[in-house]
Amino acid sequence: MAKLIVSILLTALLSFVCGLFLPWWSFALAAFVVALLIPQRPLFAFFSGFIALLLLWGGLAVAIDLPNQSILSAKVAAILPLGGSTYLLIFVTGFVGALVGGGAAITGAFLKPVRPE
Repeated sequence: MAKLIVSILLTALLSFVCGLFLPWWSFALAAFVVALLIPQRPLFAFFSGFIALLLLWGGLAVAIDLPNQSILSAKVAAILPLGGSTYLLIFVTGFVGALVGGGAAITGAFLKPVRPE
């Protein structure tokens, strides 16, 4: 359980820092590297990447959305088939990031060398 929490926090922190200096997709590299360095079962690695990026991208979307009174997100939600819901747009944003982060993390977990027992 401690590895899960540490990997969630480390993935979110590293993804945030990578997002400041690198292209938007660099968060997948961060989730991959954390899952590669912290040994976990693949399912736990997926959930750590998934939860970290869901919270990070969802939180960043809320932080960007609140200061402008949801003007831009309302327009984007009207274009997409979301019924104009800004909350659903924020959730979809976080969910897309979470799927990519979870996929990168499970890939990193599967790339560890197999130890004979």
